[in-house]
Amino acid sequence: MPRLKKDHLINWFKEGEKTREDWKIGTEHEKFVFHLNNLERAGYFGKSGISELLNNLAKENNWEKVLENNNIIGLKDETGASISLEPGGQLELSGSPLENLHQTCKETGKHLQIMKKAINKLGLSMIGIGYDPKWSRIKQKWMPKGRYEIMKKFMPKVGKLGLDMMLRTCTIQVNLDYLNEKDMVQKFQTSLALQSIATAIFANSPFIEGKESGYLSSRAIVWTDTDPNRTGVPEIVFTKHFGYEAWLDYVLKVPMYFVYRDGKYIDVSGKSFLDFMDGKLEGFEGQFPSMKDWEDHITVPFPEVRLKQYLEMRGADGGPWNIICALPALWVGLLYDDKAQLEAYDLAKPFMNTSILEEGRISAAKYGLKGKLGNKKIIEIAEEMLRISSLGLERRNKLDNRGIDERQFLDPLLNIIKNKKTGSDILLQKFNGNWQKNIDKVFIENAF
Repeated sequence: MPRLKKDHLINWFKEGEKTREDWKIGTEHEKFVFHLNNLERAGYFGKSGISELLNNLAKENNWEKVLENNNIIGLKDETGASISLEPGGQLELSGSPLENLHQTCKETGKHLQIMKKAINKLGLSMIGIGYDPKWSRIKQKWMPKGRYEIMKKFMPKVGKLGLDMMLRTCTIQVNLDYLNEKDMVQKFQTSLALQSIATAIFANSPFIEGKESGYLSSRAIVWTDTDPNRTGVPEIVFTKHFGYEAWLDYVLKVPMYFVYRDGKYIDVSGKSFLDFMDGKLEGFEGQFPSMKDWEDHITVPFPEVRLKQYLEMRGADGGPWNIICALPALWVGLLYDDKAQLEAYDLAKPFMNTSILEEGRISAAKYGLKGKLGNKKIIEIAEEMLRISSLGLERRNKLDNRGIDERQFLDPLLNIIKNKKTGSDILLQKFNGNWQKNIDKVFIENAF
């Protein structure tokens, strides 16, 4: 096997390039699973645990099991979709790469029906919300995955809230393709500069441990104190010569977590992948990484937007089912139509500054639509984003069997902007109104 060099890794990003006809949409969404009888989060082992749930799903749907140390930790189906297990038992659907948003919503609806059938048999339910509204960190149950054990030990060394990020957050993400390096750069810069606007629109986590947290997105604020070396807004993205190589240099400087050998995760947290490439990684002297080691390492930076062989938009809270299709709709409308992409870039350009964006992240997390990005109101930018996205989706002209285009999936966001109320604003209104500050109501009224 040839020794891994920077050129190989730059080519790896180039291999992600796709013609416009081959651009796909990949949607990911996480959910909290809880017991209906006491509202506690489901653990892994025992009766009605995550293990039993995953085994039942595999059996009933003929899905392939993903095992680690004989524990089931995920599922795969024939379409390329998978269900994976987050550190605190959050279940994530990583959807298939699909051609249009109609397919995305069909996939999401099918997943919901399958999950509801399986959880109902076990006395479980699910909720889509950005942050666990009730249970403390100490009440969370860790899932038996080797990489999480390593992260669990390392996180407190570099931030105060990393364990909360792992155990108590849920998100919705969309993965989008790029044509070439120039297209990747424009999409990356645009989406990173506007990511806090998505955070504000999708804000849906105003509670921590049964009380108001003081933030409309508690999930987003957790990310500001997780690990400064791998989160936030990488300054390199807005430099003049940004491209595959500059991004690679950033990723190579992100500290490692693990090396995977013979079915086991070996702790190398805090160490350098560059040292590994030079054969100088402590404990692995004289050994060099494989492409699989690189593909593991590319998963450990956690910025607001991440480049693999596609771009991941990572700024949104988990939410109710009708919101899941709205996130890909927003970004597809902005970035998969030429005119919309240029307009979105022009909208984003004044904010392509790391300090502006870091302040904007906090403002969006705290105030939602009432926040500011630079000297502009978030709601005004959000309105323009939705206008551009809607026209982009109209020009895509992807119709369902009723002849309706993809703009229909923006409707929940248009309602949020029209009413000037995020999911968090509505939850707080209920909490301080007819819920009478009883946080248990959120599990009952907002369960899927």
